[in-house]
Amino acid sequence: MQTSYFSKSATLPNAVAISQGVPKWFKGKTYKALAPSWALISIKDEVIYTREYHLQVLSKLDPKKVFSDLGEDAVLLCWEAPDKFCHRRLVAKWLEENLNITVPEL
Repeated sequence: MQTSYFSKSATLPNAVAISQGVPKWFKGKTYKALAPSWALISIKDEVIYTREYHLQVLSKLDPKKVFSDLGEDAVLLCWEAPDKFCHRRLVAKWLEENLNITVPEL
């Protein structure tokens, strides 16, 4: 499993969007369970966002089931470039810590 962003990796056959919205041209899979709510997206403070994303999203999910649902070759996508704060890296860290795996940025 890896992470990336739409403009770089959306055409990969194993791309999975984990965002609320997707580009009009994106034809890949989506996994809405990992998508932050629109209210959460509006939070600009990274510390508060991280806390709330864990409380509102990740704490309600089983990392083993998420990994199984997505598959080990999935590339988790959202909008932000790698140098920007983004929930996909929060998901990657959560999976890494709970499953003892590595989820690099592509």
